[in-house]
Amino acid sequence: MKPARAVPVLMYHHVSPNKGLVTVSPATFEAQMRWLAEHGWTTLSADDFAGFLAGRPVPDKSVLVTFDDGYLDNWVYAHPVLERFGQRATLFTITGWIGDGAVRPHAASGQPLPDTPDHKACKRAVDEGRADAVMMRWSEIEAARAAGTFEFHSHTHSHARWDKLCASAAEKRDRLAEDLAASRRTLTARLGGTSDHLCWPQGYFDDDYLDVARAAGFRHLYTVDKHINTTATDPWRIGRIVTKEADDGWFARRMAIYRRPLLGGLYVRLRGK
Repeated sequence: MKPARAVPVLMYHHVSPNKGLVTVSPATFEAQMRWLAEHGWTTLSADDFAGFLAGRPVPDKSVLVTFDDGYLDNWVYAHPVLERFGQRATLFTITGWIGDGAVRPHAASGQPLPDTPDHKACKRAVDEGRADAVMMRWSEIEAARAAGTFEFHSHTHSHARWDKLCASAAEKRDRLAEDLAASRRTLTARLGGTSDHLCWPQGYFDDDYLDVARAAGFRHLYTVDKHINTTATDPWRIGRIVTKEADDGWFARRMAIYRRPLLGGLYVRLRGK
């Protein structure tokens, strides 16, 4: 096996026919996942990716597919596509927004589908106490995990930006520690355990955040920064590629760039300027 020199990490939020921020359509998501399958890419688990960062070999064309938050459309539209192509994704879940209830239909079920609002409407629903209308349920999380399409990790319990909400650094650290502890407790109670993978809400972190995450037991931290992920990558600053509603050519070019350390490094530097 020729080992990978770099592993792209893709970042999704919504897969929905309702256009909006951080959203790709079901057709685009299917085209991107089909492209990976037809071009010999391996979708890694989070533990596989952690092993790569630690120096263990993974196949040359390896990619980590990540989702943030845990919106209902991830179950309705993304899950059946991943299942159809035999692929897996990592979902960073806001545990405090997930509720109980029966499994709802998804796009391969042949049943009428629930509405999947755009990003702004989802945020409004959460703020108004209607998170169940727009977020996955624990029953759907369990079904997706059993099917092997998604694995679930922490995106905190509240998705709060404590750096903006707290009057002091000490308060910020305390509130973040409570938030991470609640996320870990919930994942353990619901899914039997939690991992050392954490994705920062809105991509924000500072030295206090890093210290608190380390004390909580997290060792792999995901950002919204553009990095080329190699064995030299700091696992506290994992970079991701923001996916777009674009054709296969855009997707293929990004995958080619981010799997090549020299080309990708040059591209990121030029984009940074």
